Amino acid sequence: MRAVVITKPGGPEVLEIEERPRPVPAPGEILVRVYASALNRADLLQREGNYPAPPGAPQDIPGMEFAGEVAQLGAEATSWKIGDRVFGIVAGGANAEYLVTDAGTVARVPENLSWTDAASIPEAFITAHDALVVQAGLQAGEMVLVHAVGSGVGLAVIQLARAWKATPFGTARTADKIERAKVFGLADGVVVRDDVGVIPPALVQLTKEHGVDVTIDLVGGAYVAASIRAAAARGRIMLVGTVAGREATVPIGMVLGKRLTLRGTVLRPRSIAEKRAVTATFATDVVPLFASGVLRPTVDCVFELGEIRAAHERLASNATFGKVVIRVD
Repeated sequence: MRAVVITKPGGPEVLEIEERPRPVPAPGEILVRVYASALNRADLLQREGNYPAPPGAPQDIPGMEFAGEVAQLGAEATSWKIGDRVFGIVAGGANAEYLVTDAGTVARVPENLSWTDAASIPEAFITAHDALVVQAGLQAGEMVLVHAVGSGVGLAVIQLARAWKATPFGTARTADKIERAKVFGLADGVVVRDDVGVIPPALVQLTKEHGVDVTIDLVGGAYVAASIRAAAARGRIMLVGTVAGREATVPIGMVLGKRLTLRGTVLRPRSIAEKRAVTATFATDVVPLFASGVLRPTVDCVFELGEIRAAHERLASNATFGKVVIRVD
């Protein structure tokens, strides 16, 4: 099979397309013929040598989400049949023509979705739903804030917030991303350039002094303190990403006074049992909303597998709005 291979740590130039043996499914696993995959920040970090794949995952073939057809069943993998359309998240290896994955960590692709649309969904919407609804316990009528609203997860958060009858706000580096996100349900947003200090007063005004009930922080760094200052009493702040930095100065007195909850979350290193559970919840609560048209995929652009270097450059540019997808024909 053809696969994207990280030949050594470095920039996009270290990525090559190579022939690799087709993997064989173990008991409880399925072999998937991948027709599309999508990029994530973790892929860039892995390529740079800063985020190795966990044990058991391909160490030099990146890619964490995919859409494709079941091509072979391992022993005991009885929940699927050959030819079924599936999508999901893996710890690595999705930027290839074939991958193996646990049969319980994939969901059925709705018939109304193309391969490229389907590939843009799993990481963004599983991450968003797990953080926003499962862990933060979003309730109807609450105020939601997501940093990096133009990202794949950011756009998933605002759509899910609307589906759960909450009001979503967002931050972005450009006004254009705020305006484009309104098409997906964003109530309003804050343009943040060099000063995150603009966030708390803006959210006080936008929420009519209520504050933010649930914050999905995809950025980290100085945004953490800004989120705390913008939070409502008993607000929940979910820490998901560290693009702006892995360290933050936290106003502890404000956390105590507002009785806030700060919680970190990540999907990649979770156990198989946890991944099965989060996929099952996604399949039950989120996938039907794509079939009905309540939720929409958010694709920034599509590259062929042989254009993987350009795809990495596009994601690293921070100019994306939605997901960068790789077609694997």
